[in-house]
Amino acid sequence: MGKRKRETADIKKELKSRTAIAKLNNCPTSPRKMRLVADSIRGENVYSALNILKFSPKEASKRLEKLLLSAINNWEQKNEDIDATNAGLIVREVFVDSARMMKRIQPAPQGRAHRIRKRSNHVTIVIDKTN
Repeated sequence: MGKRKRETADIKKELKSRTAIAKLNNCPTSPRKMRLVADSIRGENVYSALNILKFSPKEASKRLEKLLLSAINNWEQKNEDIDATNAGLIVREVFVDSARMMKRIQPAPQGRAHRIRKRSNHVTIVIDKTN
């Protein structure tokens, strides 16, 4: 292995140890509603983001709060020698993608039917240590 490959491998390894990821799949909330809450915590310190989520009245905030706690625990598992409260962790990325859609039929007047689409989403949170 060449010197350059070894250096890039070391950089990638260091970056991996700094970040932690948590995913929530098939969450039964519409992606649009989840993005409203996700946008409020993007770029924040993880503990201020937890406060924002804790006191938000939206249903999606409870699910995101639990996911953020999971991401913090994942970071602590990778970095057992560093205290998470003093590490200066921030929410680097939050993205919400649409997931499967359940399709239902709602009876309508005059023998017709309306289609109801019950949307769900996938959420990914990436937290990172600031320098």
